[in-house]
Amino acid sequence: MAEYVEIEAAKKLPGLRLVLSAGVPGPFGEAARYCFEVKQIPYVRVRQVPLQSDAALLAWTAQTSAPVAIFEQERPRTSWVEILQLAERLASKPPLIPARPEERMRMWGLCHEIAGDGGFGWQRRLMMVHGAVSANADPSGVMAHLGRKYGYTPETGAAAAARSAEILRTLSAQLVAQRDAGSRYLVGETLSAADLYWAAFATMLEPLPEADCPLPAMLRAAYIAPPEVREAAHPALLEHRDFVYREHIGLPLDF
Repeated sequence: MAEYVEIEAAKKLPGLRLVLSAGVPGPFGEAARYCFEVKQIPYVRVRQVPLQSDAALLAWTAQTSAPVAIFEQERPRTSWVEILQLAERLASKPPLIPARPEERMRMWGLCHEIAGDGGFGWQRRLMMVHGAVSANADPSGVMAHLGRKYGYTPETGAAAAARSAEILRTLSAQLVAQRDAGSRYLVGETLSAADLYWAAFATMLEPLPEADCPLPAMLRAAYIAPPEVREAAHPALLEHRDFVYREHIGLPLDF
């Protein structure tokens, strides 16, 4: 397992601190750290315990979720947009935000469909909550807590699979078009944030093999999408995930 520091110790440190869910490859946190790692920006991992309220984290960042990026004495960055923009400011190379306006707008749109409010990660979590609530299988209340965070209602839960599939079809079409044009990447000719975010969030379609990403059996089962979602994904999407990990991120994962 990666090394973490506790929040009170992290507050006294200089440089970049990245609050992550310790021991869990959450897609939001993984995507955030990939943005810094591909740019070789050093950071300290700060421990957050998933699904627990943390008074110290709340006092430091005004919220209790991960990831959070804190650079020097600047304000905490808690959204995927702010974290990506911080990484781009701290190291311009390799650029993860395309310079060409059309490619840049497409990258932002794809990332939002993957990681933004209502995006793929959001919908898959609604699906997990809906499955547990519908089966009356949430004795600890964990899923109910997660549902409040993502605005769960029976209606949003029932619609989440179709929305997830719709996003996967859009990503598939974009990737296939790029391959037909001779590019290995989702946008343009080089790696962008869209590729990193898809690699991280693809775990909610199908996790990496156990040797590359060891997961508790229950979490692995929860991450595997049901057939009506998986069938919407072109095989190229998981091939692209593997390419990005192999060429740009590295395996096995250390979380």
